[in-house]
Amino acid sequence: MGKVRFRYSKTGRAMYISHLDLTATMRRSFLRAGINLKYSEGFNPHPYMSVALPLSVGCESICELIDVAIADDIVPDLRSIKLPDGLEISEAYIPASTFNDISWIEINGKMHYDKKTDNDIIKRLKQCFSQKSIIITKRTKRGSKELDIAPHIKDLDFSFVDNEIMLTAKLSAQDPSINADDLLNALDNELKPAYTFMKRIAIYDTNMIIFR
Repeated sequence: MGKVRFRYSKTGRAMYISHLDLTATMRRSFLRAGINLKYSEGFNPHPYMSVALPLSVGCESICELIDVAIADDIVPDLRSIKLPDGLEISEAYIPASTFNDISWIEINGKMHYDKKTDNDIIKRLKQCFSQKSIIITKRTKRGSKELDIAPHIKDLDFSFVDNEIMLTAKLSAQDPSINADDLLNALDNELKPAYTFMKRIAIYDTNMIIFR
């Protein structure tokens, strides 16, 4: 059969599962469900599994994707796959595209401030992100580098609900990859929240169509 793509959510306590632990958890769950995984050759064979846009620890998502190579010719029955609380597979299908075609992600979240929060903070946040150039220091596997994230942000907005700032944004998914932490890094100390809660809610292709 080749690859099967699974769409799943990662919420609640599962948001603290690291990327490596996630793939190990998925592998064990697939094997327990009797799914015949396809393995690499050599002295240390491993199943062919690829996660799209690995999620930061502490961030939830309702739109995660993982491609798995399967030796059988049958799409797995999702009812047979048992996962820990917070991980839930919603769909399995034969993919017609590759993860390289992913261009944008959509996130939303809450920003909590210990001090009194009012609309003045929203005004200052919008001013910060309305600049033509927003330079941050971004950490990568190769070290740190300066990056202008302004061209890679679209539809960023803030609102005031129940004494918290609500954030919604569409961000570049790849080349470069921009996430909620990068947005927070653009803020000065006075605008940085005490804590945040972020969730990835959608993944898009270059035409802003939901990626499948």
